[in-house]
Amino acid sequence: MTKRMKASYINYKDTNSFSETLLSYVASNEKLAPFIGNKPTFEGFEKQMLQKREGTDRATLVNALLEQYKSLENKEPAVHQNIASLAEQNTFTITTGHQLNIFTGPLYFIFKIVSTIKLCRELKEKYPTYNFVPIYWMATEDHDFAEINHTQLQGEVIKWDIPARAATGRMETISMARTVKKYKKLLGLSHNSDKLSKLVEEAYLSHTNLADATRYLVNGLFGKYGLVVVDANDSSLKRTFSPYIKQDILEQNSFREIIKTTQALEKEGFETQVHAREINFFYLTDDFRERIVETKEGDFQVLHHNITFSKKELLKEIDDHPERFSPNVVMRPLYQEILLPNLCYIGGGSEIVYWLQLKSNFDYYKVPFPILLPRNSAIISNGHLDYKIFRLNLTFKSIFKDADLLKKEYVRIHSKHRLSLHDEWVEMEEIFDKIKERASKIDPTLRPSAEAIKARLCKAIDNLEKKFVKADKLNFEDAISQIDKIKSKFFPNGHLQERVENFGLLYVKYGDELINDLLKYFNPLDMKFTILY
Repeated sequence: MTKRMKASYINYKDTNSFSETLLSYVASNEKLAPFIGNKPTFEGFEKQMLQKREGTDRATLVNALLEQYKSLENKEPAVHQNIASLAEQNTFTITTGHQLNIFTGPLYFIFKIVSTIKLCRELKEKYPTYNFVPIYWMATEDHDFAEINHTQLQGEVIKWDIPARAATGRMETISMARTVKKYKKLLGLSHNSDKLSKLVEEAYLSHTNLADATRYLVNGLFGKYGLVVVDANDSSLKRTFSPYIKQDILEQNSFREIIKTTQALEKEGFETQVHAREINFFYLTDDFRERIVETKEGDFQVLHHNITFSKKELLKEIDDHPERFSPNVVMRPLYQEILLPNLCYIGGGSEIVYWLQLKSNFDYYKVPFPILLPRNSAIISNGHLDYKIFRLNLTFKSIFKDADLLKKEYVRIHSKHRLSLHDEWVEMEEIFDKIKERASKIDPTLRPSAEAIKARLCKAIDNLEKKFVKADKLNFEDAISQIDKIKSKFFPNGHLQERVENFGLLYVKYGDELINDLLKYFNPLDMKFTILY
């Protein structure tokens, strides 16, 4: 019988792993007030629901989703119930988005979606007369293939190594057989590994493109929880956005507004993530996704291709083929919020930071700015690591410290010897004060020389103390080795586990209980770092 997990929580600032801007957002720093909408509280959600009752073309959204889900053989009733409910005015969405990482990529992909589902459950419990639909917005138009073509399992990188082509969602999966085989092999042999292997194989080898494959895989993992997968690279959906595409390309409003907000954020001392361009759209075909730029003559050119539109031709192209106009990172959020009856966007730390740059653009277009909520971040331990941590008298909070500092602290606490030279240095300081006083009486210019000798001696004492600790470490070789193992498991290559390791082996160990336990212990609105053990 699989043991169920337990959970512990710490503040994000205690992990030393998140930006100052994100920590300021979590702490409700008032300096960020001009850059956000409603806060991630129940009171904030009540306000957001009032703002989002109108303005969504629900019929077009529902019809597009039903068409996208036609290809799925395993139709989850919860998903289709949620899609149908989107036609009703009392239904809202909670959205997360991500690239189409193969095999779901790092763990945080799973954490994003679980956070989204859990928040929907909490809102439904609080407001039972409303419906809340969890949405995974697939970044099918993204063209950064190098970011998504690999994942890591048990320290080994699995890579789909082919040339990139246009938008990743359109890439054909026919060449993934060897990559899938390698992933399955690393899962080992068990009931859970067989289950995941079958799902992965069916996703990538029975679907022609990466968008359909990802929808199938994510539906297989989360469909029973009602998660709805949206592919916004859709002609009917883009048509609802076409008035904004026309206006923004011609008037360059997003460029003006986002630069203004970016400068205001930087003036307050906050970092920024994205750079707005004069035109924030790409031209998208099956073969390429390239920026649109305005020429000196006032026409519109697709970079690196012999395609140019006059103003009149551009407007006609948008009317005839809206699907060919792909928003970049600063316009995609506006598209999302126009398309969905959305209350909240759940994202990673860097995503929350770049959303802060977008508020004035939303205001300009009179589109409600969503509540922003950092996804749940977590470390998942196992029985062996738990035992090692507690046996070493460490805490889950302390393991976030630098490894060398952790070792020094351990040796100092457990050593039988007195390793600190603090008391001796205090005595030496008293002696040097007397020396400086005597030197000043003889000749005031000698005082700096005495100070310099004191500084050199202080450094020498500090180095000697470090040698004490280093020498005594030999008496704690086993403990030092265990600390290294703990750090390497929780922080592979010096990064948080969730940013490196794939969920595969955890699924093999826990099966469906992995997601159930995450749903049990994640508390999105608390905004705390979760440690599962």
